[in-house]
Amino acid sequence: MKVARPGARTLVAVAGVILVLAGLGWVIATQGPLARTKVTVAQATTQSLAPSLFGIGTVDARRTYNIGPTAAGRVARVLVDQGDRVSAGQALAEMDPVDLDDRLAAGRAVAERSAHSARAAQSALEEAESRARVAQSNADRYAELRRTNFVSQEAADARRHEANAAQAARSAAESTLAAARDETRRAQADLAGTTRARAHLRLASPVDGVVAARLAEPGSTVVAGQMVLQVIDPASLWVRARLDQGRSGGLVAGLPADVVLRSRPGETFAGRVERVDLLGDAVTEERIAHVGLASMPEGATVGDLAEVTIRLPAVAGALAVPAAAVKRKGSQRGVWLLQEGRAKFRPVAAGAETLEGLVQVLSGIGAGETVIVHSSRPLEEDARVGVEDSLVRGVP
Repeated sequence: MKVARPGARTLVAVAGVILVLAGLGWVIATQGPLARTKVTVAQATTQSLAPSLFGIGTVDARRTYNIGPTAAGRVARVLVDQGDRVSAGQALAEMDPVDLDDRLAAGRAVAERSAHSARAAQSALEEAESRARVAQSNADRYAELRRTNFVSQEAADARRHEANAAQAARSAAESTLAAARDETRRAQADLAGTTRARAHLRLASPVDGVVAARLAEPGSTVVAGQMVLQVIDPASLWVRARLDQGRSGGLVAGLPADVVLRSRPGETFAGRVERVDLLGDAVTEERIAHVGLASMPEGATVGDLAEVTIRLPAVAGALAVPAAAVKRKGSQRGVWLLQEGRAKFRPVAAGAETLEGLVQVLSGIGAGETVIVHSSRPLEEDARVGVEDSLVRGVP
């Protein structure tokens, strides 16, 4: 009995099916859910780290003076413009005095009249004192004559009455003088108050500086405290930098810094942290540091953007891994370790971080352990992984 051999077409079909199944198996094994997760790795090494903080800031003035009136009024004159250099005490603007000049003239007249009244009261007192002395002398003489019966009792009593009346007149003159002096002081106080109010209408510069803003023009009506002009001290310019709170550990005054102004991108200016604000920004999660420059470049303007790099103290003998290897799993922060071809999560405590992409590991792993830096998909505990040189073709 003869056995029928398969034809050529059947063999081709079988071979095709085998190839398809093999290809499908290869896809499932290498690309599907059963495939190993492609990863790149690095070793934890001990080295010296130079941690830094990077932030964006703006040129700001440490001392800014907002100049405006202490009472509502109309601007009469503005004597300077933005960019003008001014000196301490120089008049910058003046408010309309309305009726203050007339009130000053009336106050001076009242003060002069009060002074004249006080002088007249002083003269009246001196006259009353003289009359009182004469009347007292006459009363004493008549009393002595009455004891020797040279004058009658009636004459002695009349002289005593004259002395008492003169003394009363003297007391009245003293009171009149005191009232006149009080009136003089009140008039002088009113005049001084009006004079100060008139002086406050003259807006003067408190320091030597530069006019940074002119915010009102003659004829404008402003309220009390509203800014008419802004003066800054050009010698007090510094950079107000905003830094990530999560990396700001160790940020203190005195640290060296490098500043690159947006207006001068090819130059780096040396500076130091002058102040770290106690209040941070809870919305953007940033801390604010003020960096002073050793020499502010010519032409720097308030509001100029700047890139600030603050150099933290170097850390010697630090255990470091790439910052990209530090991941978060739930509420824990740690790294994925490569152990026998599988991923194992290990919580770690991270420390200083450099701008080169290295982070200090304080605890959790040891030197020489292999950590997973990048993965082609999210890792799970005990997941099978395959090490690759790069996850992107053409990138070493």
